[in-house]
Amino acid sequence: MGILVLSGIVLLPVLLPIAATDDGVKKNEHTSNNTSNGTFSDLDKLSMANIEVKSPRLWAFLVATYWVSVVTYFLTFKAYKHVSALRATALMSNEVKPEQFAVLVRDLPNATSGQTRKQQVDTYFKSIYPETFYRSMVVTNNKEVDKIWGELEGFKKKLARAEAIYALSQGNGQGTRPTNRTGFLGLCGKKVDSIEYYNQKIKELTQKLEAEQKVTLREKQQGSALVFFTSRVTAALAAQSLHAQMVDNWTVTEAPEPRQLIWSNLTIKFYDRIIRQYVVYIVVFLTIVFYMIPIAFISAVTTLKNLRKILPFLKPIVDIAALKTVLEAYLPQLALIIFLALLPKFLLFLSKTEGIPSGSHVIRAASGKYFYFIVFNVFIGVTIGGTLFASIKTIEEKPNSIFDMLAKSLPGNATFFLTFVALKFFVGYGLELSRIVPLIIYHLKRKYLCKNEAELREAWFPGDINYATRVPSDMLIVTIVLCYSVIAPVIIPFGVLYFALGWLVLRNQALKVYVPAYESYGRMWPHMQIRIISALFLYQVTMLGYFGVMRFYYTPILVPLPILSLVFVFVCRKKFYGAFCHTVLEVASQELKETPHMEQIFKSFIPPSLISEKQEDEHFEDALSQVSRSESSV
Repeated sequence: MGILVLSGIVLLPVLLPIAATDDGVKKNEHTSNNTSNGTFSDLDKLSMANIEVKSPRLWAFLVATYWVSVVTYFLTFKAYKHVSALRATALMSNEVKPEQFAVLVRDLPNATSGQTRKQQVDTYFKSIYPETFYRSMVVTNNKEVDKIWGELEGFKKKLARAEAIYALSQGNGQGTRPTNRTGFLGLCGKKVDSIEYYNQKIKELTQKLEAEQKVTLREKQQGSALVFFTSRVTAALAAQSLHAQMVDNWTVTEAPEPRQLIWSNLTIKFYDRIIRQYVVYIVVFLTIVFYMIPIAFISAVTTLKNLRKILPFLKPIVDIAALKTVLEAYLPQLALIIFLALLPKFLLFLSKTEGIPSGSHVIRAASGKYFYFIVFNVFIGVTIGGTLFASIKTIEEKPNSIFDMLAKSLPGNATFFLTFVALKFFVGYGLELSRIVPLIIYHLKRKYLCKNEAELREAWFPGDINYATRVPSDMLIVTIVLCYSVIAPVIIPFGVLYFALGWLVLRNQALKVYVPAYESYGRMWPHMQIRIISALFLYQVTMLGYFGVMRFYYTPILVPLPILSLVFVFVCRKKFYGAFCHTVLEVASQELKETPHMEQIFKSFIPPSLISEKQEDEHFEDALSQVSRSESSV
């Protein structure tokens, strides 16, 4: 919002009069390419489309290009310093945070004969950190125990529901005990008393779970571990140090929060992770490339003119004057938004497949993939697709004219993106603030599904802000508004309004509605900053090309801008990024308000499926280490 406000203060009062008082549109009417069939033709007079080729008025637009870049550099650098200070303050908190006393160790080498995994890890780290090493927890294959635990939790919920139904029936007179069938989805099989049946299943599964926990802890140990230290500084040092000559042995990184750990990914080997990463990159690249085909098709087909040709029976409907105006402005954008909503879950799945160990990192990775997808397919795809579809015959006759046509189509495409931004803040923030969809779902669940307090709380639970889609969507608006800020400055107020409403609405939602699922201490910010600069870089290259098409003799003056953006990214990365990758030692060395309870820290990392009410901690430790307590090094 700050970037757009400072840019708009200069661009709007200077560029709009300069563009409006020229007559380039009249002289080049045959080359204009309005996506809205004349509905927004007056907007072209307020853009660079109304500036004549080689006109000295282009100097104002060239200087404005520099102004937007300088404002972006200044405010993103300032924001980087601010977020870095916030991260340091949060990490220096005198409250005990379990993840600050632990490290994640992957790629354990093969243990020597007669040595357990736990003995191997304990011996190795106690020799390096004799004063501050506390104990270790070897990661196990929890697939089977998780399955049993999930079934057990499911039957506990069903029992609570059945008891609630029985209690409600007793309030109406003589109580009726609920029943269910034991077959597929409760639709077939023997009819039984629900409370007795669920109690029996819980008893059976509890015994089965306890047996499987012992087997898992003793026989299913994997090649990774969590190592705990009594000092935050030691844990921070260990996470930043190289522990073995070979890079694929004893890989030590900061431990994520206990609630963030993706246990199934912790045991993936070093080279497997690299191979998975490149395979996922190839899949994402192919997805971006081939998704552009349907995106471009949708942007071209969903105009009223093309819909009349393809679906003639819609003519009586789309020719209604009031409906025509609304559809003409918003139909392509609405189709695009719906189409994009199908993608995020697939990208989250791909990010998890890479072998990333923490939930927040998976969301950051998915966010990056989604950003590149929507920039290439929405911003570039709509611009190229709409132009090619509308001018296919001209391109066939004069193939060399494609670049001129693409450049000259930019001001016309501004009308599409202007309505796209308007739709996003009117509809998007309206739905976000009212939360009408979650409200309807809650009341439906409350009336027909919820029978006890636990189910009501679960139905009402708002969840987390979906950063995997929220951040890329905002970055798309940044890209669109920056790229058109000089070409069509009238888009700037719409961008300001989008982020002003976003600041008011999402600040309220973050503080009073959503419940955070994790805390990553600002690690999303470097990724946001690099994408803001990526949007700026795209803007600078676009302006360089557009000034070239306008045959402005002084276009080479813009050449330093993309280079300056690359230098700026390099400087910011060197100055700030290290403190976001690791916990800075001067931050970790701050004194705590209380002495950390190390056993509590250790227990917070035990997976829920391996916690048993009957098992004491000593039992857990002995099972984990496969040795008697007298032999254990902790």
